[in-house]
Amino acid sequence: MSVALLLIALSAQATQPPVSPASSAPTSAQVVAAIDKLADLEYPSRMDAARTVRRAAPTVAVPALTKAANGHADGYVRFRALVLLSGFNDPGTRDVMIRMLAEKNDRLRAVAYAYFEQAPDPAALPRLIDALSREESEFVRPALTRAIAAHGGDKRAQDAMTKLVMQGHDFFRSAVIEAIGDYKGAYAFNALTTVAKQDGPLQDDAVLALGKIGDKRALETFAALQRTAPRTSQPVIAASICLLGVNCSSHLGFLTETLTFGIKQPNYQELVRGAANGLAALAVGGNEDALRTLIQAGVPSRDPARAAIALALGTVALRNTPLTLKVLEAQAKLDPVLDLLHEAFDMLEEDFVEERFFAHVRRGYWQGKPGSPTRSVAEALIRKLEF
Repeated sequence: MSVALLLIALSAQATQPPVSPASSAPTSAQVVAAIDKLADLEYPSRMDAARTVRRAAPTVAVPALTKAANGHADGYVRFRALVLLSGFNDPGTRDVMIRMLAEKNDRLRAVAYAYFEQAPDPAALPRLIDALSREESEFVRPALTRAIAAHGGDKRAQDAMTKLVMQGHDFFRSAVIEAIGDYKGAYAFNALTTVAKQDGPLQDDAVLALGKIGDKRALETFAALQRTAPRTSQPVIAASICLLGVNCSSHLGFLTETLTFGIKQPNYQELVRGAANGLAALAVGGNEDALRTLIQAGVPSRDPARAAIALALGTVALRNTPLTLKVLEAQAKLDPVLDLLHEAFDMLEEDFVEERFFAHVRRGYWQGKPGSPTRSVAEALIRKLEF
């Protein structure tokens, strides 16, 4: 996972390009009023409120968001304020996130864990490891384990994560295995190999994690699985071999053919998901052809295959934003691709990571020259994704 933490306070409206820093920006009163609407039951109202806050100057937005995150009467407003605050890259945000680690509100803790994944802080690591004994929420614990995995160079994190590969509920173990792979945790090679050799729901996760780590010792395991694993596991095995840098073009071709076959056959959706996930893993790792394949197959597709491809595309957008923007800039017809990406974001509901994506796009808008592909794509994304 190579996406840098690019969090800045630029802004956008859904119906026009972002307002320039020199233009009129929301006042303090308007920002406070908008924050109060972040939990509005009407979707357009709360989305417009978020856009208003993003358009504000940091000197106006950051104090208001910090105050709301710390003590607003509505718990959901606190959550959304904290997410939006993360997009301003203010030095004081770290202290806010440290306080949130002790919050009773699950959503606030999850945002704090996500923050420390993207901005690893060795001083916070002992608190993260200690939290493993009490975090059991299905949407909080994965964020916590990813934050620990981000400290992969620290033996404390290595010991904690390796232990979690082999124990606990499968749902949580799956998140642990994925995180170790994303952060190329070679320290867990033996534990992951053990899981990869066992039939069961975690086998594919372990295989893909080994591929991401990139240790060619895994080839022996992969070769054996090519002979014995079920057909539905073959796309993940192919992607993992490609991630090791072995016969990548042929394995990419296999993934493409498998995805095409699965799209045409309604009874083979497991193959679609496997191929789409494999292509996503390659794209997150920097393979442009894999991302183009997802787009080419996804744009004309229909459900149920479309949902799997959209989710794969969304994963790439959030985890390798620079590559995604580069490929989007080369698209002859952008709107159908953005429709697919919009569907992905609706399904993913990854508020914190999506906010990082929005910040990156806004930055691209301002850095791009007027009329350039960079600025045109950024403007199209701002309008389509309504941020």
